[in-house]
Amino acid sequence: MKLFSRLKNAKLGSSISYYIQPRKVKFEWQDTPVDWIPQQPYVSYFINEINMILPAGEFWFCRLYNKVLPQIRDEKLKQDVQAFIRQEAMHAQAHNSANYEYLTVRNIDIQRNLNVMNFLFSRLLADQPLGLKIPSLFEHQWDVFRLGIIATVEHMTCVLGKYALYNQEWQKLGADPAMLDLIKWHGAEEIEHRTVAFDLYRHLGGGYIARYYLSIIVIAAVIGLWVDGTAHLMKQDPRFKAIRPAVYKPWIWREWYAIAQRNNNLIPSPFWLISQQLGYLMPWYDPLHEAKTEDAIAYLASSPAAKRATQLKVA
Repeated sequence: MKLFSRLKNAKLGSSISYYIQPRKVKFEWQDTPVDWIPQQPYVSYFINEINMILPAGEFWFCRLYNKVLPQIRDEKLKQDVQAFIRQEAMHAQAHNSANYEYLTVRNIDIQRNLNVMNFLFSRLLADQPLGLKIPSLFEHQWDVFRLGIIATVEHMTCVLGKYALYNQEWQKLGADPAMLDLIKWHGAEEIEHRTVAFDLYRHLGGGYIARYYLSIIVIAAVIGLWVDGTAHLMKQDPRFKAIRPAVYKPWIWREWYAIAQRNNNLIPSPFWLISQQLGYLMPWYDPLHEAKTEDAIAYLASSPAAKRATQLKVA
């Protein structure tokens, strides 16, 4: 009875009282080495792949959220969504700057990985998937299905954001300040807006059963794409020439697990990532319990890129 009471009383609008703050930032990549964590090429490539995974998806989030914006009946939630859109657009731009001003200029081919993500979000999950028109009777269901994907991905990015925000190991090892700030700034903003995708999904009719199955599909897809993209980057490095990493070869999975076992503060274990989905599968899941907003805001107040943006705005 207690469970049903909690579900019945679940809020269907905004679940936060604070206001999300978009920040216009800029990162400089001239001095960032390929191994931005010294002597950790695997981890550096693994985290660098995030730069390729995110932009296409984040721009897709923005397009879909702009499409459904007129359907939002809760004014505070509408404000949350508008701030979310601005933050996600900035995230995509920041990661694209790393792609083109950092990786490409160091002769690393990223286009294949970007093409995979562009196909997924611009073709497969488009308003007209693979060019096929969705019948008007099912258009809302297609939108809600895609909102469910975003809610699941946003849970994962919140978990990763929490991991990055509290991580002290990268800095101890002498990680590049620009990349470190990008990852922590993005992670902090993921925590700041962690309720929005879930609130919007429920507000427009998303249910628990669909959320349950979507979560399983999305976590498998994200991990698979992440490892596949990392393998493509590593194959270009002479240090891994003899191994020729690939998503279907055991080595890249074994190495991921082995590094995480030696130091889980260096890279999150695949089993840890999967375990973090368990809370999201619960009917009483609440994004607010995932992290502390105050810690995220504290980092954003000290982030070099965010501080530069504030100074430029004032000037």
